[in-house]
Amino acid sequence: MIAIGSDHGGFDLKQKVIRHLEEKGISCRDVGCADKSSCDYPVFGRAAAEAVVSGECEKGIVICTTGIGVSMVANKVKGIRCALCADVFSAKMTRLHNDANMLAMGAGIVGDLLAMEIVDTFLGTEFSGEERHCRRVALIEEE
Repeated sequence: MIAIGSDHGGFDLKQKVIRHLEEKGISCRDVGCADKSSCDYPVFGRAAAEAVVSGECEKGIVICTTGIGVSMVANKVKGIRCALCADVFSAKMTRLHNDANMLAMGAGIVGDLLAMEIVDTFLGTEFSGEERHCRRVALIEEE
């Protein structure tokens, strides 16, 4: 299951991502927001991150207008490695090298088609498991 959250600026894209994933048979846990009324992105970025670290969800996707705010708040949750991606190559490499467990996107930055390619690449790419990348992920996780 994928945790997915957005603020009002990412609401429309979040709904499209949910439909896209459901069409592929991937279930989502929508942690909000519920509509396009003004709201605070930290509430929803944190909720998605907590669903991932708790093990309730395998990975997470967070969306706001730029993706910056939601990525910042997600990364404050211990155990989260959230990558802000606006291209397919970054989505692939953050999974291969960083074992990122959350994806952040900016609805005002990426269009719908590119967003779906980013999501598919992020979810479809496995961590390489190479020793150097395992070592680096462990260094990221150090306090």
